[in-house]
Amino acid sequence: MVLKTSGSLGEVFISNSVIAEVAGAVAGKCYGVVGMASRNKKDGIVNLLMPDSMTKGINVTVQDDGIIVDMHIIVEYGVNIGTVCKSIVNRVRYTLESAVGLKVNRVNVRSTNKERLW
Repeated sequence: MVLKTSGSLGEVFISNSVIAEVAGAVAGKCYGVVGMASRNKKDGIVNLLMPDSMTKGINVTVQDDGIIVDMHIIVEYGVNIGTVCKSIVNRVRYTLESAVGLKVNRVNVRSTNKERLW
């Protein structure tokens, strides 16, 4: 689905993959984040994604009054998962609202500890 915004200069169409790329880049730079996770729905297995496919761990839902971003991340062992998730939520919301101009209704972060993958 494509998000459409209008302004005095015209209309801008933003695809969900672009929003996911921005959110993935911001989340990847947060302290404690090892990478994005792709969850195999059939088996419930979590796979670590390479940096070039970080958008697969992100789902963007467009609503009438804003967007919802669902992210699956893998955190480094020994860090406070709650603090990392709060940091990601704040940074992703700030970046999408200020730089891209989108209203973010919710950012959902689901995390997996890196130690559990091995």
